Amino acid sequence: MTRSSVRRFWRSGEPFIWLTGGALALALIMVAGLIVIILSNALGFFWPAEVVRLTLKDGKTLAGPVVERERIPGAVGQYRIKVKVANRDLYGADFVWVDEPQIATRERPADVAVVERTEWGLLVGTITALREGDRVIASGPAAWEEARRRLPEAERLRAEIRRVERSDIGAINHGQEQVRLRLRGLELDGVTSGATVEALRARMAVLQERYKEQEARLVALRSRQTASLVVTAEGGKEKVLPLAQVLDVHFPNRMGVVAKSAHYVAKVWEFVADDPRESNTEGGVFPAIYGTVMMVLIMSMLVTPLGVLAAFYLREYAQQGAFVSAVRIAVNNLAGVPSIVFGVFGVGFFIYFVGGTIDRLFFAEALPTPTFGTGGILWASLTLALLTIPVVIVATEEGLAAIPRGTREASLALGATKLETTLRVVLPAVMPSILTGLILAMARAAGEVAPLMITGVVKLAPALPIDTTWPFLHLDRKFMHLGFHIYDVGFQSPNVDAARPMVFTTTLLLLTIVVVLNLFAIAMRNRLRRRYATAAV
Repeated sequence: MTRSSVRRFWRSGEPFIWLTGGALALALIMVAGLIVIILSNALGFFWPAEVVRLTLKDGKTLAGPVVERERIPGAVGQYRIKVKVANRDLYGADFVWVDEPQIATRERPADVAVVERTEWGLLVGTITALREGDRVIASGPAAWEEARRRLPEAERLRAEIRRVERSDIGAINHGQEQVRLRLRGLELDGVTSGATVEALRARMAVLQERYKEQEARLVALRSRQTASLVVTAEGGKEKVLPLAQVLDVHFPNRMGVVAKSAHYVAKVWEFVADDPRESNTEGGVFPAIYGTVMMVLIMSMLVTPLGVLAAFYLREYAQQGAFVSAVRIAVNNLAGVPSIVFGVFGVGFFIYFVGGTIDRLFFAEALPTPTFGTGGILWASLTLALLTIPVVIVATEEGLAAIPRGTREASLALGATKLETTLRVVLPAVMPSILTGLILAMARAAGEVAPLMITGVVKLAPALPIDTTWPFLHLDRKFMHLGFHIYDVGFQSPNVDAARPMVFTTTLLLLTIVVVLNLFAIAMRNRLRRRYATAAV
């Protein structure tokens, strides 16, 4: 090939077509690979795997699902398997590596049960007896039949205890705190006696009596939880488990495809609807889902009007010049500022300055305990609104620039004012661009973690930002977030192996929520775009 032909080849632009196409293909392969990795690790987490009993050549026995198999380092053609033996309180670890050459036999016994409990993770073993106090009321196969009959009542008692603790006693504690704050406020005003003070003290005494009644009720409910399940694990170790701590019992080696599918669906629902347990490594993530969606919605309500008004001023009202150009450059540069910097700003300005001022003006009786002068979902949402506002401004400005000047001039020529033209002509036309910016802002906000870690997110929130207590919406409360939940479970968990599947499952859930929110916004944008196109015709 001559030099002139090579020059013509490059000038034709064909190499750049292949380069851009290859870059797009590489990006799609990377995205698809990421999704495949997440799906492969997340979708099988709740499927009840078969329990294998391994008898080693030294006579030792192990039982549990096989979760991984790999080549033994330095050994040619030899492998080892990773067995989830569970029983953390008995063995000290959830997983054990076993070299396959050391395995004498493998069995899949039908009587091995997998017990899900409120603490210490799964318990794998054989149910040998059911006790009522110190008295054995059933043994052998009959023990499980009797336990299964009693489990619904145990679940009802557990739910009743949880309701008393959270609702009844929680309401009493809230009432006592309100009375205490009112007494403290009167004391700050110099009022230490009088009819109002005596009425509040009487109210406090009534609440204290109600608290004692609920405490006695809890004691009575707990005294009814006397049944316990005896489970024998491998190695002859025995565990006496109160029936009140049993959440679920299943026998994987007895289950068919239909039974396993029903169990899978039930566990998925539990994951999205229940509260977390065991340092977030078990149970559900409902508080994190709630906090994530609520934070994104609050952020969207804050960032949309601010970003749209700023874009309209820069494009429609401000005199174009050096100052406006500098503002645009600053807005674009804000998009490149590290998110943790916004978090530091949120702490310094929103929490310490604005929140501290609100506390001193309206919640002085609660000081030195802060109300708004500490992290909360409002300050986290405001911080992310600042983080994402450049996206909304830029998208809205691009939409405004795309509207023909003749459209504005036609409206003005028909006698409309500048404001009427902006509201009735320009705003509907630019709405799809506004929603495009909002979609990008929501996608970024839902996945941000760094600024949230210092502005209000916590590992475990005791209450949701919305409940039945006046004023119902509590923007000062801390909250849980799926992004932080992933970080906490993946990197702060004391049991990394047991938490790893939860990381991928929560990641898949976060991606699903982001996609659903974006699809909703895209559907709204397309609907508005069609409506405007029809009106324009």
